[in-house]
Amino acid sequence: MTNLFSSFDPTSSIFNSQLNWLSSILFIFFIPSLFWISPARPHFLWNSTITILHKEFKNLTKFSKKFESTLIFISIFSFILFNNFLGLFPYIFTSTSHLILTLSVSLPLWLTFMFFGWINNTNHMFTHLVPSGTPPILMPFMVCIETISNIIRPGTLAVRLSANMIAGHLILTLLGNTGSSMSLLLISILILIQLALLILETAVAFIQSYVISILITLYSSEIN
Repeated sequence: MTNLFSSFDPTSSIFNSQLNWLSSILFIFFIPSLFWISPARPHFLWNSTITILHKEFKNLTKFSKKFESTLIFISIFSFILFNNFLGLFPYIFTSTSHLILTLSVSLPLWLTFMFFGWINNTNHMFTHLVPSGTPPILMPFMVCIETISNIIRPGTLAVRLSANMIAGHLILTLLGNTGSSMSLLLISILILIQLALLILETAVAFIQSYVISILITLYSSEIN
């Protein structure tokens, strides 16, 4: 007997180890190789995607305009995108639906930004706590609000990604479990609904990876 959340169980009975987490590195096998004599079409597509992301991220950051300045954000986008996309296939564990992975991505980056900002740009970080045009009587409250909103940033990033991944998978699971008690006509309608939801989940996988990388880029631009 399995429960509704059995598809999100990270444990595995094979060799008494948690081998499901190996799905986090499956994207390495899907990256186009650079050792071909003539690059394939997926290689050109991925290069154009990286170029577009670089142009998007460099406009948000205030660092160097070189490609290396946006490489970490492009890497985060690629890692989350491939894990979200691979989780839509049967029998592949969705690692981005767990807070242990999403927090492992967002929390170290947030701590790095905070340490860098408070050590190198202390005055800027203090002035960022009080937005311009705030009345003097509201300044203590704005400091508390901005501090709390800054502290919960890694948590909101992690929960946003994992909640969106869990919600879509749960809807697909709930609709799929009701197919055994339906007639042939209702099953045909159910299959069409499942296909539409699967297309929606594919779009969510792309959108969520883009949103997370954009938010991390914006957080990094605030410290400089």
